[in-house]
Amino acid sequence: MSRSRKPLSQHIALALARLLGWQIEVPPSVPAKCLIIGAHHTSGSDFFVTMLYLFASNLRFRWIAKDSAFRWPFGWLMRRLGGIPVVRSARSNFVDQIVALYDASDRLRVAISPEGTRSESGYWKTGFYYIAQGAGVPILLGYVDYPRKLVGIGPQLTPSGDIEADMQFLARFYADKTPRYPQRCGEVRVRPPEPSLANDDVAAP
Repeated sequence: MSRSRKPLSQHIALALARLLGWQIEVPPSVPAKCLIIGAHHTSGSDFFVTMLYLFASNLRFRWIAKDSAFRWPFGWLMRRLGGIPVVRSARSNFVDQIVALYDASDRLRVAISPEGTRSESGYWKTGFYYIAQGAGVPILLGYVDYPRKLVGIGPQLTPSGDIEADMQFLARFYADKTPRYPQRCGEVRVRPPEPSLANDDVAAP
């Protein structure tokens, strides 16, 4: 049996990762349909590291960002790289839209930043949780640890419906993962419940 060849883009990304000193950790298997969260998000360089991981791992996934990142002249490139724009002023049904994408797809991996901002927010937005719960897909824990120059995907979480307990699991995992700017890193927790939280509290970095 012949060994599968890595695409050229993966060879280039792996070489660049080695040159920059980054370690790429890829889990043995990744579900065809899942939601990947990325934390902590404190710097614009997180996007570069995420793209480096995307190509170096050859793990194809789409990702969510605010719509301003998709403006001319680079909007076409952002979409080509897998970006899904979210309009913050008109996002009340965004969770439902992403759930519908999962329902219509045999294979779909979407990455999202639960913090929703590079500044310290004090809590995580919960749209990612309700997307995974509504689509019936597991949440994979993506991370970037700057001191160790380590980027990868850790364990997975199947939403139990008890969001407080599940957030405690996430908090324990991310406790030893250090972002580029730790002072901007908020707690892994949800804000007090608000009306229509499931559809309104959506993250976009």
